[in-house]
Amino acid sequence: MEDIELQQIWKSYDERLQEQLVFNRKNALDITKMKVKSELTAMRPIKIVTVLVGILWVFFLDVLLINLFPVGNYFFLISFGFISLVNKIAVGVYLYQLILISVVSINSPVISTQKKIASLLSSTLWVTRILMLQLPFWTTFFLSSSWIGTGNPVFWVIQVLITFAFAGLAIWLFVNIRYENRDKRWFKFLFGNYEWDPIMKAREMLTQIEDYKEITS
Repeated sequence: MEDIELQQIWKSYDERLQEQLVFNRKNALDITKMKVKSELTAMRPIKIVTVLVGILWVFFLDVLLINLFPVGNYFFLISFGFISLVNKIAVGVYLYQLILISVVSINSPVISTQKKIASLLSSTLWVTRILMLQLPFWTTFFLSSSWIGTGNPVFWVIQVLITFAFAGLAIWLFVNIRYENRDKRWFKFLFGNYEWDPIMKAREMLTQIEDYKEITS
């Protein structure tokens, strides 16, 4: 009789222990998901400011292009036209990222959140690469067609060298801004803490959730 009672007590204790483990596991997962959401939400203010500044900047560029179009300075029109186009793309990408951040929910499946973070990561890399392409055009917008053939040869030599140097830098950055280079010093300097760190922290926490599920399953 005592053996049966002991077995029942042990069974009851084991059931309560399992319930407690399930409860603790659920709490740990929920807390981690909340931290992921918090990390991503922390990016929202800087992205909103970037979008607003970007819209104002593109508007300013377009006003200049429209007002100066009759003048027909091709160096200015092509340079600022490309710069305006690149910044329009950047504004669109940042708006897309804001939407991604807003739809992340702690109740969403982990794999769904992982896909959104992967999209944030990929779009962050791509928008930065695209923005780098405008660098050489900042060295040509002030030139004038009337200077060709009449300008100082030394000036044109220096101008061409500077433009090619910026073009080479733009191409190098476009090629090398990749996830594999995330630990490089220049990469960290380029992205800073506000743009990159929250995504990486959220990504690591989601990986911890997957690892925890495997251990407790």
